[in-house]
Amino acid sequence: MNDKLLITKDNRLISASYSLGIPEQRLIFLAIIEAREQKQLIDARGVLQIKAKSYQEQFKVEKHTSYDALKSATSGLFDAHFEYEDIHEQTGKLARHVIRWVQKITYIDAAGMVELQFTDAVIPLITRLSEQYTEYELKQVSELQSEYSIRLYELMMQWKAVGKTNRISVDDLRRKLGVEPEQYKKMNNFKARVLDHAVNQINKHTDIQAEYEQHKDGRVISGFTFKFKVKKNKIKTSIEADKRDIDTADMFTIEGLNDKQLGRIARNPQFITDYNHIVSPTSAAGQSDSGWEFEMINRLKKDASQFKKRPIKEYLVY
Repeated sequence: MNDKLLITKDNRLISASYSLGIPEQRLIFLAIIEAREQKQLIDARGVLQIKAKSYQEQFKVEKHTSYDALKSATSGLFDAHFEYEDIHEQTGKLARHVIRWVQKITYIDAAGMVELQFTDAVIPLITRLSEQYTEYELKQVSELQSEYSIRLYELMMQWKAVGKTNRISVDDLRRKLGVEPEQYKKMNNFKARVLDHAVNQINKHTDIQAEYEQHKDGRVISGFTFKFKVKKNKIKTSIEADKRDIDTADMFTIEGLNDKQLGRIARNPQFITDYNHIVSPTSAAGQSDSGWEFEMINRLKKDASQFKKRPIKEYLVY
């Protein structure tokens, strides 16, 4: 396996809530790559073979560790699911999807190999069928030793074009990172055991330097914003990132805008002209003005970097 192996996920999957250990997340990475190499992403029922040797080489572990990891991930991944929200096409209402990762998974000990089949619902989320996806090199997460650091890196990569995430509420961040409700209930523990540890690992092992800013409602921490920049000695051309100068990235954020202002942007005739193509005419967003506004506000909040035709705030006065 080479350094240029890419992980590609739909932003709905990047923003989803799930709890997976390191072996399970790594197995998914290798399965995504294997599916692409075998050109089986078109066939949702294709059986993918992941070998312990691949796990050993990519994640720089001992042979026995790779065998143990695949065996452990087999049980963990079959029982796992993820959740995400979007707009239901027929009703136009907010829908919460609960999806299993795999429909079948088999571990062959003597062969040091796992065979798995993704569920049909997962396949569209690991292909590049839309503009709303996130892509990064596998090697950037291959040395991360915390499930939280892997997820946090992915979340930040969704905002790679601007170098800063939107404000994420504490509860939403916990869900996205896979922190169980009974874990790290006290904020000082959550910051020390989850956020600080994850950020330190990301800064040490990946291509970005990150930090976070906490937001308060009164005296209570209610959310976080993550800022990051590519390390100078690791700046590379990204397949996903746009080609704008990084100094102009702040022109494409929605920082400081409330829902009322986002609604004005969504209703702007020029905005509609610029982005009418991104929704299906048969979807709720394509059927009514209210459906369009609701969908666009949510998209702006989740990933403003996809709206690149002109500075977003320009639509307030355009």
